[in-house]
Amino acid sequence: MTQSPTSVDSDVDESEVYSEVEHQLAVLLRRSRALSARVARTVHPELEAAAYSLLVRIDETAPARSGDLAAYIGVGKATISRQLKGLEELGLIEREPVPMDGRAHSLRLTDEGRRRLHCVRSGRQERFHALLSTWPTEDVRLLGQMLARFNDLTESYGEHLA
Repeated sequence: MTQSPTSVDSDVDESEVYSEVEHQLAVLLRRSRALSARVARTVHPELEAAAYSLLVRIDETAPARSGDLAAYIGVGKATISRQLKGLEELGLIEREPVPMDGRAHSLRLTDEGRRRLHCVRSGRQERFHALLSTWPTEDVRLLGQMLARFNDLTESYGEHLA
């Protein structure tokens, strides 16, 4: 079966579109990793970049459990335990025993951890606002909606993106 010239052009255009999306996401992810490292150091000079997102998640879901955090972040129990120990040693989180389960602990930010995290997040939001302030509000809204849509999609299909 022979494809018509229009069909071939359409396939090439579609391939280029997907390649451009993949490229732009790769650029965004590289920049995001670099930004996360800088932001983490702003929260605390000894904070690992990966632990910043853990702090954010604990703040969003407190009281949090380490197993739930490991599943959300996508790491093993040993990795999450090491990161949580580091956050605790820095005074950013605290563990509390779960009353009905003597072995389990719930996690929450300390007052200092919350203050530092909220200060940094507020600064990030201000920078995003400044960065996007030249765009029409509807474009910013659309970007947020499209990113949410993409994140929802990758939540269930993330393993296929590697």
